[in-house]
Amino acid sequence: MPRQQAQQTVDDHQQSGGGPASCAATKLGRPAHKPKKLPPFKVLLHNDDVNTFEHVIQSIVSLTTLTPQEAVLRAIEAHEAGLALLLMTHRERAELYTEQFTTFGITTTIEPAEG
Repeated sequence: MPRQQAQQTVDDHQQSGGGPASCAATKLGRPAHKPKKLPPFKVLLHNDDVNTFEHVIQSIVSLTTLTPQEAVLRAIEAHEAGLALLLMTHRERAELYTEQFTTFGITTTIEPAEG
């Protein structure tokens, strides 16, 4: 393609509102807009009379990004109030956390975060 014709093609594309991102997205067969954010879900820790504080705290620290100090606060809150918010994430990850806590013998549930 001659240089002048190539430049005209680029100019026409830019005038039609297409920039590098939309051109690349179109070439890859993807839409040029950002994906929609997934709705958040709460992962809730339940109090029980089976597990020790140490086990609950160690499990929280090993499965989440919470610090030991944050894990202690969540364990105390669950003990006193019956329930504590561990974290919020999208549904699939929240379900995964619940499955992982179950393998540690700890009861957690998920629910949609109020929006």
